[in-house]
Amino acid sequence: MNTRAILKGHPVSVHVLDFGLFKVHANGRIIGICGFLIRTSAGEEVLVDSGFPAKYAEDAARATQEDSLGSFGSVLSCTPENLPAAQLACAGTTLDRINLMIQTHTHIDHVGGLALCPQAPILIARAERELPKPLYWRGAQPIDWPDRDYLLIDEDTRIGPGFEVLFTPGHAPGQLSLLLELPETGPLMLTSDAISRPAEIDEAFAGSWNEDLAIRHGARLMALVRDTGATVIYGHCPEQWKTLKKAPASYT
Repeated sequence: MNTRAILKGHPVSVHVLDFGLFKVHANGRIIGICGFLIRTSAGEEVLVDSGFPAKYAEDAARATQEDSLGSFGSVLSCTPENLPAAQLACAGTTLDRINLMIQTHTHIDHVGGLALCPQAPILIARAERELPKPLYWRGAQPIDWPDRDYLLIDEDTRIGPGFEVLFTPGHAPGQLSLLLELPETGPLMLTSDAISRPAEIDEAFAGSWNEDLAIRHGARLMALVRDTGATVIYGHCPEQWKTLKKAPASYT
Protein backbone atom coordinates (compact mmCIF):
# COMPACT_ATOMS: atom_id res chain seq x y z
CA MET A 1 0.00 0.00 0.00
CA ASN A 2 1.51 3.29 -1.12
CA THR A 3 0.91 6.30 1.15
CA ARG A 4 0.52 9.73 -0.39
CA ALA A 5 -0.55 12.52 1.93
CA ILE A 6 -3.18 14.44 -0.03
CA LEU A 7 -5.87 14.85 2.63
CA LYS A 8 -5.25 15.96 6.21
CA GLY A 9 -8.44 14.74 7.83
CA HIS A 10 -10.15 11.37 8.06
CA PRO A 11 -13.57 10.74 6.47
CA VAL A 12 -16.49 11.76 8.68
CA SER A 13 -19.41 11.55 6.24
CA VAL A 14 -20.36 10.23 2.82
CA HIS A 15 -23.31 11.59 0.84
CA VAL A 16 -24.62 9.50 -2.06
CA LEU A 17 -25.35 11.87 -4.96
CA ASP A 18 -28.25 10.99 -7.26
CA PHE A 19 -27.25 11.66 -10.86
CA GLY A 20 -30.33 10.02 -12.38
CA LEU A 21 -31.60 6.72 -13.79
CA PHE A 22 -30.62 4.71 -16.86
CA LYS A 23 -32.21 1.66 -18.50
CA VAL A 24 -29.99 -0.98 -20.13
CA HIS A 25 -31.74 -2.28 -23.26
CA ALA A 26 -30.17 -5.75 -23.30
CA ASN A 27 -31.67 -6.85 -19.99
CA GLY A 28 -34.13 -4.12 -19.01
CA ARG A 29 -32.10 -3.35 -15.89
CA ILE A 30 -32.79 0.10 -14.44
CA ILE A 31 -29.73 1.47 -12.68
CA GLY A 32 -29.05 4.49 -10.53
CA ILE A 33 -26.19 6.78 -11.53
CA CYS A 34 -24.32 7.83 -8.43
CA GLY A 35 -21.46 9.92 -7.20
CA PHE A 36 -20.30 10.78 -3.71
CA LEU A 37 -19.40 13.74 -1.55
CA ILE A 38 -16.92 12.80 1.15
CA ARG A 39 -16.19 15.19 4.02
CA THR A 40 -13.17 14.90 6.31
CA SER A 41 -12.46 15.95 9.87
CA ALA A 42 -10.26 18.75 8.50
CA GLY A 43 -13.18 20.29 6.62
CA GLU A 44 -12.04 18.96 3.26
CA GLU A 45 -14.66 18.08 0.64
CA VAL A 46 -14.07 15.40 -2.00
CA LEU A 47 -16.30 14.90 -5.05
CA VAL A 48 -16.23 11.39 -6.50
CA ASP A 49 -17.51 11.25 -10.11
CA SER A 50 -20.08 13.59 -11.63
CA GLY A 51 -22.68 11.69 -13.67
CA PHE A 52 -23.82 12.37 -17.23
CA PRO A 53 -22.83 15.52 -19.14
CA ALA A 54 -25.15 18.46 -18.49
CA LYS A 55 -26.57 18.26 -22.03
CA TYR A 56 -28.55 15.18 -20.91
CA ALA A 57 -30.48 17.35 -18.46
CA GLU A 58 -31.24 19.83 -21.25
CA ASP A 59 -32.39 17.38 -23.94
CA ALA A 60 -31.74 13.70 -23.23
CA ALA A 61 -33.05 12.51 -26.60
CA ARG A 62 -30.78 14.81 -28.58
CA ALA A 63 -27.77 14.06 -26.39
CA THR A 64 -28.39 10.32 -26.73
CA GLN A 65 -28.45 10.65 -30.50
CA GLU A 66 -25.26 12.74 -30.54
CA ASP A 67 -23.41 10.12 -28.49
CA SER A 68 -24.99 7.04 -30.16
CA LEU A 69 -25.90 5.89 -26.68
CA GLY A 70 -29.29 4.55 -27.78
CA SER A 71 -27.73 1.31 -28.95
CA PHE A 72 -26.96 0.53 -25.30
CA GLY A 73 -29.76 2.06 -23.30
CA SER A 74 -31.81 5.12 -22.48
CA VAL A 75 -31.62 7.86 -19.90
CA LEU A 76 -34.83 7.64 -17.87
CA SER A 77 -34.14 10.54 -15.56
CA CYS A 78 -31.55 13.27 -15.73
CA THR A 79 -32.90 16.67 -14.76
CA PRO A 80 -31.11 19.80 -13.54
CA GLU A 81 -31.68 18.42 -10.04
CA ASN A 82 -29.49 15.44 -10.96
CA LEU A 83 -26.48 17.55 -11.92
CA PRO A 84 -23.50 18.01 -9.57
CA ALA A 85 -24.28 21.57 -8.48
CA ALA A 86 -27.82 20.67 -7.38
CA GLN A 87 -26.78 17.43 -5.73
CA LEU A 88 -23.98 19.16 -3.83
CA ALA A 89 -26.50 21.78 -2.72
CA CYS A 90 -28.59 18.92 -1.28
CA ALA A 91 -25.53 17.96 0.73
CA GLY A 92 -25.01 21.53 1.90
CA THR A 93 -22.07 22.61 -0.23
CA THR A 94 -21.09 24.13 -3.57
CA LEU A 95 -18.77 23.30 -6.45
CA ASP A 96 -16.28 25.97 -5.46
CA ARG A 97 -15.76 24.36 -2.06
CA ILE A 98 -14.54 21.04 -3.46
CA ASN A 99 -10.90 20.41 -2.51
CA LEU A 100 -10.35 17.23 -4.54
CA MET A 101 -12.09 15.41 -7.37
CA ILE A 102 -11.68 11.65 -7.70
CA GLN A 103 -12.47 10.14 -11.09
CA THR A 104 -13.11 6.42 -10.65
CA HIS A 105 -13.02 5.98 -14.45
CA THR A 106 -14.12 8.02 -17.46
CA HIS A 107 -17.23 6.36 -18.87
CA ILE A 108 -20.05 8.70 -19.88
CA ASP A 109 -22.13 8.27 -16.71
CA HIS A 110 -19.21 9.17 -14.44
CA VAL A 111 -17.31 11.87 -16.33
CA GLY A 112 -19.89 14.50 -17.28
CA GLY A 113 -18.62 17.13 -14.87
CA LEU A 114 -14.90 16.51 -15.30
CA ALA A 115 -14.30 20.17 -16.17
CA LEU A 116 -16.10 21.46 -13.08
CA CYS A 117 -14.26 22.64 -9.95
CA PRO A 118 -11.22 24.27 -11.61
CA GLN A 119 -9.76 24.93 -8.16
CA ALA A 120 -9.55 21.21 -7.34
CA PRO A 121 -6.93 18.70 -8.50
CA ILE A 122 -8.23 15.50 -10.08
CA LEU A 123 -7.07 12.16 -8.71
CA ILE A 124 -7.24 9.53 -11.44
CA ALA A 125 -5.47 6.34 -12.48
CA ARG A 126 -2.47 6.91 -14.70
CA ALA A 127 -3.82 4.31 -17.18
CA GLU A 128 -6.94 6.41 -17.68
CA ARG A 129 -5.29 9.84 -17.83
CA GLU A 130 -2.75 8.67 -20.42
CA LEU A 131 -5.55 7.92 -22.89
CA PRO A 132 -5.80 10.58 -25.63
CA LYS A 133 -9.31 11.45 -24.40
CA PRO A 134 -11.64 10.24 -21.64
CA LEU A 135 -13.30 6.91 -22.55
CA TYR A 136 -16.82 8.38 -22.66
CA TRP A 137 -18.83 5.97 -24.84
CA ARG A 138 -17.30 3.69 -27.48
CA GLY A 139 -16.64 5.72 -30.63
CA ALA A 140 -17.93 8.95 -29.10
CA GLN A 141 -15.22 10.90 -27.30
CA PRO A 142 -16.24 14.57 -27.37
CA ILE A 143 -14.66 15.49 -24.03
CA ASP A 144 -11.05 16.68 -23.80
CA TRP A 145 -8.92 16.54 -20.69
CA PRO A 146 -9.36 19.84 -18.85
CA ASP A 147 -6.30 21.81 -17.82
CA ARG A 148 -5.93 20.67 -14.22
CA ASP A 149 -3.45 19.42 -11.69
CA TYR A 150 -3.75 15.63 -12.07
CA LEU A 151 -2.74 13.30 -9.25
CA LEU A 152 -1.93 10.00 -10.94
CA ILE A 153 -1.89 6.61 -9.23
CA ASP A 154 -1.22 3.11 -10.51
CA GLU A 155 -1.43 1.13 -7.26
CA ASP A 156 -3.45 1.07 -4.07
CA THR A 157 -2.80 4.39 -2.33
CA ARG A 158 -3.69 5.77 1.09
CA ILE A 159 -4.35 9.46 0.44
CA GLY A 160 -5.24 10.35 4.02
CA PRO A 161 -6.06 8.72 7.35
CA GLY A 162 -8.82 6.17 6.83
CA PHE A 163 -9.01 6.94 3.12
CA GLU A 164 -7.69 4.35 0.64
CA VAL A 165 -7.96 4.55 -3.13
CA LEU A 166 -7.76 1.06 -4.64
CA PHE A 167 -6.49 0.42 -8.15
CA THR A 168 -8.98 -2.11 -9.55
CA PRO A 169 -8.75 -2.22 -13.36
CA GLY A 170 -10.99 -4.53 -15.35
CA HIS A 171 -14.22 -2.69 -16.01
CA ALA A 172 -12.03 0.11 -17.38
CA PRO A 173 -8.25 0.48 -17.73
CA GLY A 174 -8.00 2.83 -14.77
CA GLN A 175 -10.93 1.74 -12.61
CA LEU A 176 -10.65 2.91 -9.00
CA SER A 177 -12.54 1.89 -5.85
CA LEU A 178 -12.49 3.46 -2.38
CA LEU A 179 -12.21 2.01 1.12
CA LEU A 180 -13.09 4.51 3.86
CA GLU A 181 -13.18 4.33 7.64
CA LEU A 182 -16.16 6.26 9.02
CA PRO A 183 -16.72 7.08 12.72
CA GLU A 184 -20.10 5.32 13.07
CA THR A 185 -20.56 3.16 9.97
CA GLY A 186 -17.01 1.82 10.22
CA PRO A 187 -15.36 0.55 7.04
CA LEU A 188 -17.25 1.53 3.87
CA MET A 189 -16.33 0.08 0.47
CA LEU A 190 -17.33 2.06 -2.61
CA THR A 191 -16.68 -0.42 -5.40
CA SER A 192 -17.71 1.90 -8.25
CA ASP A 193 -17.95 -0.18 -11.43
CA ALA A 194 -15.27 -2.62 -10.35
CA ILE A 195 -18.36 -4.46 -9.05
CA SER A 196 -21.52 -2.89 -10.39
CA ARG A 197 -23.79 -5.37 -8.59
CA PRO A 198 -23.23 -8.66 -6.69
CA ALA A 199 -24.53 -10.83 -9.55
CA GLU A 200 -21.74 -9.54 -11.76
CA ILE A 201 -19.32 -11.72 -9.80
CA ASP A 202 -21.21 -14.89 -10.78
CA GLU A 203 -21.41 -13.63 -14.36
CA ALA A 204 -17.60 -13.43 -14.44
CA PHE A 205 -17.83 -9.74 -15.33
CA ALA A 206 -18.87 -10.50 -18.89
CA GLY A 207 -18.45 -7.54 -21.21
CA SER A 208 -15.77 -5.80 -19.17
CA TRP A 209 -12.83 -4.08 -20.86
CA ASN A 210 -10.65 -6.89 -19.43
CA GLU A 211 -12.67 -9.71 -17.90
CA ASP A 212 -9.68 -11.48 -16.33
CA LEU A 213 -8.60 -8.33 -14.51
CA ALA A 214 -12.19 -7.61 -13.49
CA ILE A 215 -12.51 -11.10 -11.97
CA ARG A 216 -9.20 -10.73 -10.13
CA HIS A 217 -9.95 -7.34 -8.65
CA GLY A 218 -13.57 -8.17 -7.92
CA ALA A 219 -12.36 -11.10 -5.82
CA ARG A 220 -9.77 -8.89 -4.14
CA LEU A 221 -12.38 -6.31 -3.20
CA MET A 222 -14.70 -8.92 -1.73
CA ALA A 223 -11.81 -10.39 0.26
CA LEU A 224 -11.16 -6.92 1.68
CA VAL A 225 -14.85 -6.62 2.54
CA ARG A 226 -14.72 -9.92 4.42
CA ASP A 227 -11.49 -9.01 6.20
CA THR A 228 -12.65 -5.55 7.27
CA GLY A 229 -16.37 -6.18 7.72
CA ALA A 230 -17.01 -3.22 5.42
CA THR A 231 -20.42 -2.06 4.33
CA VAL A 232 -20.51 -2.14 0.51
CA ILE A 233 -22.02 0.35 -1.91
CA TYR A 234 -21.93 -1.15 -5.40
CA GLY A 235 -21.60 0.85 -8.60
CA HIS A 236 -25.03 0.22 -10.17
CA CYS A 237 -27.10 -2.26 -8.15
CA PRO A 238 -30.84 -1.76 -8.87
CA GLU A 239 -32.00 -3.35 -5.62
CA GLN A 240 -29.48 -1.52 -3.45
CA TRP A 241 -30.11 1.83 -5.15
CA LYS A 242 -33.62 1.95 -3.70
CA THR A 243 -32.31 1.54 -0.15
CA LEU A 244 -29.27 3.82 -0.16
CA LYS A 245 -29.20 6.98 1.94
CA LYS A 246 -29.06 9.79 -0.60
CA ALA A 247 -28.25 13.46 -0.05
CA PRO A 248 -29.17 15.24 2.14
CA ALA A 249 -28.89 12.07 4.25
CA SER A 250 -25.41 10.67 4.76
CA TYR A 251 -23.33 7.78 6.08
CA THR A 252 -21.29 8.85 9.11
